[in-house]
Amino acid sequence: MHPTTAHALRLALFEPDIPQNTAAVLRTCACLGVQAEIVGPAGFALGSAKSRRAGMDYLDHVRLSEHDDWTAFQRSYDGCRRVLLTTKAAVPYTTFAFQPGDILICGRESSGVPEDVHEAADARLLIPMAPGMRSLNLAVSAAMVLGEALRQLAAFPNE
Repeated sequence: MHPTTAHALRLALFEPDIPQNTAAVLRTCACLGVQAEIVGPAGFALGSAKSRRAGMDYLDHVRLSEHDDWTAFQRSYDGCRRVLLTTKAAVPYTTFAFQPGDILICGRESSGVPEDVHEAADARLLIPMAPGMRSLNLAVSAAMVLGEALRQLAAFPNE
């Protein structure tokens, strides 16, 4: 387990490809005091004008780690529980018991995550939705599940 974040939640974005979504997630992480992880390669430059505009000045406050690829990310957090948010899951996030040290992983907006990432996940969670609906926006999904995890762990800032 990473020594400085052994008890903290983290939120990882796997190969993000929409800068505005990434910036919104990083802003959420900054506001909620959650470490953010980018698992590369990203489909855009992280310091681009679009990502800065969407994240506003909050991007200067996020605790962010970048990893070249999935292998490097896994090496960085060996022993941590990986919780994948995916439409290909059977367990609703509302019934899952989050633990300190969990890493919530969101897939690429355009294609999710490859099978090896699914296999490496310790848990796979979905957000229950109305019939016929495909998925929610990545930033909305990340915020919903992160909020539930923080609630369960009484880990909101200033709690």
